Amino acid sequence: MSNIVTDGRMLMDDVIETFESRLGTLRTGRANVSVLHGISVEYYGSPTPIEQISQLSVVEGRQLVIKPFDPSSLKDIERALNESTLDLPTQNDGTLIRINVPQLTEDTRREVSKSVGTFSEEAKIAIRNVRRDLNDEVKKDTDLPEDQERGILEDVQKLTDEFIKKIDDIAKAKVADIMSI
Repeated sequence: MSNIVTDGRMLMDDVIETFESRLGTLRTGRANVSVLHGISVEYYGSPTPIEQISQLSVVEGRQLVIKPFDPSSLKDIERALNESTLDLPTQNDGTLIRINVPQLTEDTRREVSKSVGTFSEEAKIAIRNVRRDLNDEVKKDTDLPEDQERGILEDVQKLTDEFIKKIDDIAKAKVADIMSI
């Protein structure tokens, strides 16, 4: 039955990983290629992640540069960027695309910080769902003595508390990063 706690730790680690990758897509005022993750480009008839068809880099800390492996896909990449929720102006110079990342205004910083809170709450809900599933699994096992069942349920709760605290710490660090100028 200690496998339940081990399995729970792995599932909760996955939740943390997903949470951190979602936070990486938020703009912080500094250029970061992770804001481009999740953007798909129509490439030879199928949606392809932008990082699979181009080289992504940061220049001078404030500019993203996208250099396609296939120059014929430049227009498709530009179209995908303009249609995305990124909402940043693109500059196509014929061989690559440049995206200038402006400083965030105070209002924009607050909005992005709210997104961190939303993502944080969604991650906590996912952690609690894992806890619920683990608890149901423990309660289903009729062969367990009552005191052992109680011990496992307490271990699952301690694990849940540990991961909720991790989420809070990660979110607090991200908000501090966003709010710093």
